Amino acid sequence: MRYLGRLIAGTVAVLLVTVLALVILADRSLRRELEGDLAGTLTRQAAMVREALPNDSAQWATVALTLATSAGIRITVIDSNGRVRADTDIPPQDLALTENHLDRPEVRSALERGQGSAKRHSASVGRDFLYVALPGGPGVVRLAMSLDQVGTTVRRAQRTVLIAALLALIPGCLLAWLAARAIARPLMETADAARIIASGGAPRFPHSTIPDVNAMVTALRNMHEELDSRFLALRRKHVETEAMVNAMVEGVVSCDGSGRVVTANPAARRLLGYNTEHQIPELPLLFRQKEAREAVASALRGATLPDREVDLDGRTCLISARPLPDGGAVVVLHDLTEVRKLETIRRDFVANVSHELKTPLTSIAGYAETLLGQRPDAATARGFLETILQNTRRMQDLVDDQLDLSRIESGQWRPSPQPVLLRSAFEEAWGTGSEPRGLSFRVEVAPDAETLVVDREALRQILANLYDNARRHTPPDGWVTARSVRDGDAIVVTVQDTGTGIAGQHLPRIFERFYRADPSRSRAGGGTGLGLAIVKHLVEAHGGRTWAASTLGGGTTIFCWFPTRESAA
Repeated sequence: MRYLGRLIAGTVAVLLVTVLALVILADRSLRRELEGDLAGTLTRQAAMVREALPNDSAQWATVALTLATSAGIRITVIDSNGRVRADTDIPPQDLALTENHLDRPEVRSALERGQGSAKRHSASVGRDFLYVALPGGPGVVRLAMSLDQVGTTVRRAQRTVLIAALLALIPGCLLAWLAARAIARPLMETADAARIIASGGAPRFPHSTIPDVNAMVTALRNMHEELDSRFLALRRKHVETEAMVNAMVEGVVSCDGSGRVVTANPAARRLLGYNTEHQIPELPLLFRQKEAREAVASALRGATLPDREVDLDGRTCLISARPLPDGGAVVVLHDLTEVRKLETIRRDFVANVSHELKTPLTSIAGYAETLLGQRPDAATARGFLETILQNTRRMQDLVDDQLDLSRIESGQWRPSPQPVLLRSAFEEAWGTGSEPRGLSFRVEVAPDAETLVVDREALRQILANLYDNARRHTPPDGWVTARSVRDGDAIVVTVQDTGTGIAGQHLPRIFERFYRADPSRSRAGGGTGLGLAIVKHLVEAHGGRTWAASTLGGGTTIFCWFPTRESAA
């Protein structure tokens, strides 16, 4: 039903409810007034009957019948014990069979308070009566009158009120139709204007003489103007954003929920090899590299992928992908080719410097050993010499580690994979280091992860560095566990300790060279700061990855994920 019909129907319903309420109120009010007047009349007549009763009780029935016939009422004479002594509606011979009236409310009230009245259905005559009782005669004189006349009068009044209300309902409905039409027309025109605004057209706003409706139209007009200004600002911002994206040196590619590319700036087209005339394929089919495809697939599934380095047609790029709120994804490509060239130069420089430093460091160690072998000096001097020797060897280890790391990063080292029994490898690598007193060592090898195809020397170096870290940071009563488990098409090698642990903010950076979660403690323990960096690069050289889990005071676990030969291929 349209608004006009609902408005008219509602108004008519209100009028009908009002008429019904008037009829009900008229019935109750008029009946109450008539019954009140009738009670007053019966009270006055009861006083006259009381005065007219003779002293001779044998004449009460005759006198009562005479008075009742002339007045059109029912008269009952009741003694103080409740027995009916005379009743104009009951023959004298049947009075003895009449029930006691002492419990009648009007009788009891007349005896106690001097007057009583009640309204009820009379079982003896079968009609509704209004009873009024006054003290008199042998006890109480009660008058009763039928309420049939009151009901007739009330029904007549109701009929009159109902006819008048229905006659008034006709012009009321006409006025409701006119008023509803005056309200509904501008509202419907306002709704049409709103639909035109939604479709982007130019609306026509109506004018109404009703202030509230006119205020709504004015508000809609102001909203349309505000929306126009905001759409203009959004279009301007879109143009600015598009210009910024096109000016970026990073490649930006975005797609909708189905993977269709909707945006690709010039830098992205240049990196991907598509000019402006070429249609870029859907994002899941855009990249041939496995890492890039995995990044795109993760973003389309709603996951945010951190930066990942990939090789795009001979160029090294950093790719990151993030999902869009309404579906789809955006991929950012950062060309790192020149940066990687500079890093290669830097690595070569570090390698050369480290190589040059090795000769004087060896000489220092030789001098320290010579001084220790001469005639005895003071104990303090010997302590200094031992400290010199210790630091010299530590610096030599640092140079060795730096050379190893540079060799791995530069690609000069290539792994030579071969099957290795992990239990033996775990135990041999542990035996080559110094074991603090009280430190326990455990080996846990899963049945499906007993053999790993890996470069044997690289695995030994990985385990040695991990064991060295565990020894230095685990108290003597702690334990170190070397473990291997199967993870799908890969084997995960872990080294877990019960040491002091690492704070969460340091975990993402512990595989960086020279990064120390606690520099003072690490230096005191003799670490070079390169062990975990070497582990990371050796694992990645096998196509794997590394990560760590740790809490302060809860120990540390280093994970080395190695793909099997089949999955790596």
